[in-house]
Amino acid sequence: DAVFAAGLVAHLPDPAGNLRELARVVRPGGVLALFHPIGRAALAARQGRQLTPDDLRAERNLRPLLAGSGWDMTAYVDEDARFLALARAS
Repeated sequence: DAVFAAGLVAHLPDPAGNLRELARVVRPGGVLALFHPIGRAALAARQGRQLTPDDLRAERNLRPLLAGSGWDMTAYVDEDARFLALARAS
């Protein structure tokens, strides 16, 4: 029915392929929750690095990645205290 992935997406060896597999194994309309307990900017600052345009979790990158992998993004939150992207299997 659902996949809850905490801190996972940035570590996938084949993000498109791995997300397609998650879409395959959930029921039609199943939910994907990509979560991290700290937002992208806060995490980058903590690690002493800058955000780059190719950051996989940036909405402009994540939305088409999900769409091409069988998911429709329904919500996106990226604030200092959390990162959360929700999607439904199409």
